[in-house]
Amino acid sequence: MTDQARNAADAMTGSMKDATDQLKAAGGKAAETSKELNGKILDQAETNVREAFAALRAAASAGSMGDVLKVQGDYVREQSARNMEQAKEIGEIIANFGRTAMSGMGNIPGMGGNNN
Repeated sequence: MTDQARNAADAMTGSMKDATDQLKAAGGKAAETSKELNGKILDQAETNVREAFAALRAAASAGSMGDVLKVQGDYVREQSARNMEQAKEIGEIIANFGRTAMSGMGNIPGMGGNNN
């Protein structure tokens, strides 16, 4: 094997090792993000259930049909705002993961970046 071929093989082996290390790190980040995402979803579900039961209690103790409709309207309005905020929180977690994952991909052969 010539020195040039040996150098090329060593460079390719080094690049592949770097790519493997970066993919392993991305996998670890994916697991971490999944755990964060699952926890956030469970927290949000708990909040939604708690608020739904609070609205049910308020409707059950309402003095008139008008009061029931007010409780229902307030709940729908508040839940809609909560849904928007919750979607934003989930979106931010996913977007942050995407940005982090893609920032490490530039040095992987075939994935863009400055590969020679």
